[in-house]
Amino acid sequence: MKPDFEKTVLIPAIVQEYCTKQVLMLAYVNEESYEYMLRERRTCFYSRSREKLWVKGEESGNFQEIKEMFLDCDSDTLLILVEQTGVACHTGTYSCFFNQVVSCGEALINDNIIENIYSRIKERKFSPKEGSYTNYLLDTGIDKVCKKIGEETAETIIAAKNTGKEELIGEISDLTYHILVLMFIKDITVEDVKIELRNKYKIEGNKKMQNKKGEY
Repeated sequence: MKPDFEKTVLIPAIVQEYCTKQVLMLAYVNEESYEYMLRERRTCFYSRSREKLWVKGEESGNFQEIKEMFLDCDSDTLLILVEQTGVACHTGTYSCFFNQVVSCGEALINDNIIENIYSRIKERKFSPKEGSYTNYLLDTGIDKVCKKIGEETAETIIAAKNTGKEELIGEISDLTYHILVLMFIKDITVEDVKIELRNKYKIEGNKKMQNKKGEY
């Protein structure tokens, strides 16, 4: 199945971050740019203002590697899931959708919190925020991050020896955050770790987890 370009020459394409599902941008696609994306696995759009094709990132280097692509029920809208290099917006922000119009008030619980924190770290790199602790860590470098991981690891061990659970949860959370910062610095994604975990711990139905060291 392919888009119905006979019905409309240009169709909208919604672009999302593959891991976090954060909406990055919306652009338009014609048949030629659609065929390019199928062939090259990189986003390519049609510029209505310049009246020509443009490959996302060909000038900035902020390419979008296509992971998955979906067509809606009417065959006139694309949903493209990508791995974003750099930022998606020409203004320098990670996503084009940064102007909040309506707020739900309190943030909703998000099952993708690990991916979202990683995405926030990535966003801080390309869109620094004054007073951001993440920017402080990124600016001071890997030695500082590794030192913090050591400190948080020790504090996690100490908390584990105490009877209360809340303190331990807090220390594990702090340790996880600093590990995510380290992962970003070393260009390791959350998906990379998930793949390694899947390889090491094979889960089939209700069977026990297994890895190369034995059965668990």
